Parts: sequence; structure tokens; C-alpha cells
Amino acid sequence: MKKSVRIAPATFIALVVGLALASCTSDTSQDKENQRKQDNYDHLVAQQPAGRMEYSPTREAINQWIKTWGKRGKLSYVYIQNAKGEYGYFIMKGLPVPRCKMLTPTEKVESSDNGIAVLAQPGMDGTYTSGSTCNAYYGFDATTNAYMEFTVGTNQSFFLFDKPMSMPEYASAKQLGPSSVKDVAKKP
Repeated sequence: MKKSVRIAPATFIALVVGLALASCTSDTSQDKENQRKQDNYDHLVAQQPAGRMEYSPTREAINQWIKTWGKRGKLSYVYIQNAKGEYGYFIMKGLPVPRCKMLTPTEKVESSDNGIAVLAQPGMDGTYTSGSTCNAYYGFDATTNAYMEFTVGTNQSFFLFDKPMSMPEYASAKQLGPSSVKDVAKKP
């Protein structure tokens, strides 16, 4: 009898504490909407689970890209189309690199008692960049090693190949850089 008398107050206290904690964590409207979105997602996944593939063409394409471009000395044939539909080309060592690519982290995350701050870090040239130069590409000419840079955007597109193209629009493209298709064909 004494044992059950001791258990009853402990159970009562646990119940009161549990109810008090539950009332302290009232859901906001945003919490309720987020929960509704999660419930809907859970329902859809249960009704329509993701299929299972026996083979991934995406993974194969990525692996083929690695095999193609992971070779030292591989050349890029970059064809530029202007607003008039005219084509030009240049040949680069390796892939064109977007100017916003960096070898070192561009940000540093610092934590303190006041919270988390994301701090910009200088690039290898000692300056800071906004990352807004992703439409500018650079690289080096295939035979002269000359620095080359180009920008794509409004009314200009570029097409990248690992071999020279013989289709009419590419075959008649104007040479824009120091190296020609004939120059690199002579190269051992």
C-alpha cells in the first residue's frame, strides 16, 4: 500500500510537468503550415514512392564526362554563336573555367554566443569577389598558351565539344583565337 501511495504523487507530478511543457511549446501558424506540408509529403510518398532504377543514365553520363575531360592535354573546341547566328571558334587547353570558380573557399562561417556569421574570404589574388562573374569564362589557347576570356549571355551562346565539328554551321565558323583546327591537327 505504501508503495502505491509513493507512485501516485510521482505520476501526478510527471503529468503536471508534461502538460506544462506542452503548453510552453505552442505551435505558430508557420509551424502548423510546415507540419501540414510535411504530412502531405509523407502521404504522397506513401501513395507514390520513388521508383527504383536498375541503371542510371545520369551516372553513366557523369562517368563519361570524367573519362573525357580527366585527361591531361585534352582540347576544348569552343564555338560561339552571336546574335546574327554567325559562328566563330577557338581551341583551348582543357575546359573553359567560369571566372566565379575558386580553388579556395570564398566564405568562412564563424560561430559565437551572438550567433553565426558568414564572412567573405579573399581570393588567391588578395581581393574579394561577389561571385557575379559566372558568365565569364577563361582558359589558354591550345598552341600558343595565350590567355583567353569570353563572356556569354544575351544574344550570345557557346557550344563546347571535345573534337572539331564538321556540321555546316561549325565547319564554316570563323577562327577567333590564335589556334586553328589545322594547327592542332599538326600537333603530335
